Amino acid sequence: MLDRLRQFISDVVSPSDEKRTFDETDYRLAATALLIHVITLDGEPSDAETKKLHALLELRFQLDAGTADRLVAEAMRAEGEAVDMYHFTSVIMRSVDEPGRLRIIEMMWELVYADGHASEFEESVVWRAADLLGISSRDRIDLKRKVSGQSKLDETT
Repeated sequence: MLDRLRQFISDVVSPSDEKRTFDETDYRLAATALLIHVITLDGEPSDAETKKLHALLELRFQLDAGTADRLVAEAMRAEGEAVDMYHFTSVIMRSVDEPGRLRIIEMMWELVYADGHASEFEESVVWRAADLLGISSRDRIDLKRKVSGQSKLDETT
């Protein structure tokens, strides 16, 4: 599935013919790379995770579908080349205030719970990202509870 997603994005966005839309100092690229790391951690992203990713990017970053596709393609390349999360979190720390960083952690939790449950690996990644983004344990846990509660409500409706 991940290979099909990459191929689709590659077909839509031809990297050799198109100038990059998002440079490495763009916090949206850094945040999206973290989000992609979350959904690919336990293997291929599910349809629910992929749809949720696009919905979050379009809503939170106010992007149209085509621009969100380009952002995902560029973030997949950046995440694939990354050694660790520090590069992405340092870009975010330089560019985004605390409320914005809280929203990024909330987005990560939303993707973790997009498939209905959180693995310990996913929780660990969010914990490390929150720590690197200067988000307190209390705020991280509050966001997790908020999102996991919404996820349970979504399943019953």
